[in-house]
Amino acid sequence: MASAQENGNTSAHDHAANGAQERKPYDYGGNPLAHVRTDGSVALPAFGGDFQPGLYKRNRKLANPAPLGLSAFALTTFVLSLINVTTLNITEPNIVVAIAYGYGGLVQLLAGMWEVACGNTFGATALASYGGFWISFGIILTPGGFNIVNTLEGVTETGGMAMTPEKFTNSFALYLFGWFIFTFLLLICTLKSTVAFFSLFFTLDLAFLMLGLGYLYADAGTPKQSLITAGGAFGLAAALLAWYNALAGIADNTNSFFVIPVAHFPWSEKGREKRGKVDNSAERAAQDV
Repeated sequence: MASAQENGNTSAHDHAANGAQERKPYDYGGNPLAHVRTDGSVALPAFGGDFQPGLYKRNRKLANPAPLGLSAFALTTFVLSLINVTTLNITEPNIVVAIAYGYGGLVQLLAGMWEVACGNTFGATALASYGGFWISFGIILTPGGFNIVNTLEGVTETGGMAMTPEKFTNSFALYLFGWFIFTFLLLICTLKSTVAFFSLFFTLDLAFLMLGLGYLYADAGTPKQSLITAGGAFGLAAALLAWYNALAGIADNTNSFFVIPVAHFPWSEKGREKRGKVDNSAERAAQDV
């Protein structure tokens, strides 16, 4: 008589035995940022989902969209932040409009939609939202049909002087403060992840705060430059950290001679394991399966 396994049927006992034997909670696949999902980790926290750069997942049916979204965010933020710190005496962000629409907006939004397909709520929310941020930022700065800035400042169709410049700066400050609050909510979800991942949202949150204050305390329609410069500095840090995390999601032992070093928070799962606070014995594995 053929066995149950030969007939393609497997008992619950067989599943439990096989699961206990194959369970490897920290099989990083050469990448220290990786966190393998198991039967005991159904929920996808920020550092465990696909937006966690470097997630090692066997038999992946879809490529990891996180590095693409992070790269789109990084480059657009990098260029805008260079302008905010008046690099090469450039102060007008007109060049950012094209990047905001094409790369930071469209590409990042698409990456967020692919995170939906991957089943990662955090990654989808973050990438799609910041893609929307860059598209809306481009809309605000686009002259002509939208005419947002001129309408708020009271500029006539003939191009007269702005009558109420403070209305735009105050409105733009509220816009930035809204993104500051949203980024803070995401920041909370990274407290059990890695230092690199947390630092990305921390510096980005400070950038939104500084820029919002810079526009709030504008003088006759001119943002306070010291605060704008501070926001640009934090924005540059966020851009570099986004590229850093993106590289961590791309580089592995199949295409690179090194992996990106990261630091785990001591209260995170990996940090507790290093301190002997997590039981990964075979008996514990058998209980969780």
